[in-house]
Amino acid sequence: MKVQLEQKIAFGFLFLCTLLVVVPVLIILAIIFAKGADALNFEFLLELPTNGMTSGGIFPAILGTLYLVLGAVLFAVPLGVLSAIYLVEYSQENFLSKIVKLAIVNLAGVPSVVYGLFGLGIFVLFLGFGASILSGSLTLGIMILPVVITASREALESVPKSFRVVSLSLGASKWQTIQHSVLPHALPGILTGTILGIGRAAGETAPILFTVAAFYLPSLPQSIFDQTMALPYHLYVISTQVPGIPESVRYGTALVLLMLVLLLNLSAIILRYQFRKRKKW
Repeated sequence: MKVQLEQKIAFGFLFLCTLLVVVPVLIILAIIFAKGADALNFEFLLELPTNGMTSGGIFPAILGTLYLVLGAVLFAVPLGVLSAIYLVEYSQENFLSKIVKLAIVNLAGVPSVVYGLFGLGIFVLFLGFGASILSGSLTLGIMILPVVITASREALESVPKSFRVVSLSLGASKWQTIQHSVLPHALPGILTGTILGIGRAAGETAPILFTVAAFYLPSLPQSIFDQTMALPYHLYVISTQVPGIPESVRYGTALVLLMLVLLLNLSAIILRYQFRKRKKW
């Protein structure tokens, strides 16, 4: 009886902690949806802003966010996966490799504004890319790179060593073993890191503030060396810098950003689920 009572108390405490986390998030989402749903229409989603962003739509900001997230993922995922493969499959377990792994984990906690200043110094000024989609994508890519590497490394380490032993014993090379016996089983974990990276890249303001985001553009970008509008920065601008913006427009922009992040994450989750169904262990 005493043990059952202690379990009930423990479960009740854990349930209360869960409510303290989940309920405020649900309240925030409900407020954003209630105040922003009225602004959602085809004009708001598909037209260019007009009159200094006081009217029109937010299509350039939506498109710019997609460009930046896609560029960041294209840069970070291949580089992150290859780095994880080297750390797990090729590097020796020594003091240097431990330092590298510790540095990668610590980089995941660096404030985004630091990455923004880094991108400003390296890509905008030193390499001469200027404030552009390329600079912003590379900055966001570097920001999410530690998350991708960490998730990919853990996914590779979770694949049983027997898979490698059997493949090598059948005459496959080291790379053939990684390519055919390790990576396919590690893909769900790698996609988990990609999902986390997408969520962070799509919602950050500080990195793009220094490297790409424009206050107001009446036209769409024509190349990767052009500036672009982005939803996080656009939301900041219309909430703090532009007077007279209707409340529904601000909350509508926030709702579109949340829906865009949800859609991107949902696509990656579905893809991860398809790969998980193929696992035989």
